[in-house]
Amino acid sequence: MGDVEEHLVRSLSETYPGRIHDKRICDAEELVFPSDIGLFQDTGFQGYHPADVHIYQPKKKPKGKELTPEEKAENKIISSIRILIEHIIAGVKRCRIVKDVFRNTKLYFADQVMEIACGLHNFRTTLRYNILE
Repeated sequence: MGDVEEHLVRSLSETYPGRIHDKRICDAEELVFPSDIGLFQDTGFQGYHPADVHIYQPKKKPKGKELTPEEKAENKIISSIRILIEHIIAGVKRCRIVKDVFRNTKLYFADQVMEIACGLHNFRTTLRYNILE
């Protein structure tokens, strides 16, 4: 999970091999969120509704119909916030070991690599914003 205001990675799940769907990971991890928090998710998480969380998800276009101007405006706002999360993910993936094929089979090594990559991203981001202030 990323922090949009500070551009930092705040929490991680375990790493999973192969092409396991993100919603299945969320269901398996049984994530706990603070109450009254806003969760911006993409349409791949449809049906995932944790308790006491405000879900913001783009509306899909109905088959054979168009979205209303209000729905389009809401989707645009949600997308502008979610792009910040995508930038955080891209910052983590600057460590190529995270985005390339990982061939080490040592137990929990992939989790450690991800933690280091996220830590480096948070360190870079913290330095960037502390220097500018």
